[in-house]
Amino acid sequence: MIAENTQTQMRKGILEYCVLLIISRGEIYASDIIAELKRAKLLVVEGTLYPLLTRLKNNGLLSYNWVESTSGPPRKYYVLTPEGRQILSQLDTTWSELVYAITTSQQAKPTTEEK
Repeated sequence: MIAENTQTQMRKGILEYCVLLIISRGEIYASDIIAELKRAKLLVVEGTLYPLLTRLKNNGLLSYNWVESTSGPPRKYYVLTPEGRQILSQLDTTWSELVYAITTSQQAKPTTEEK
């Protein structure tokens, strides 16, 4: 139970970063974002993603374009704004620092005091 709770919190913590990474590759439709997150085992439902996209848009990190669809109503495609790219760059740095910290912690040998 404790591990599951921690895993859930870890996934929530990196969800915004992952969404920005996915959108940074180019214009993308929300259902395609969900599919990519599911493939990455960051299972997300629409009820989780849409509020996140709205918050990112309201914070100036995303914009969107309406594109006509041949199979239904127009679709909203998301793109990063210049500010979104700047924030993503900062998050890339933070992620690299976290990976380094985790890797270093895993490889650290106990000191004589810790034995």
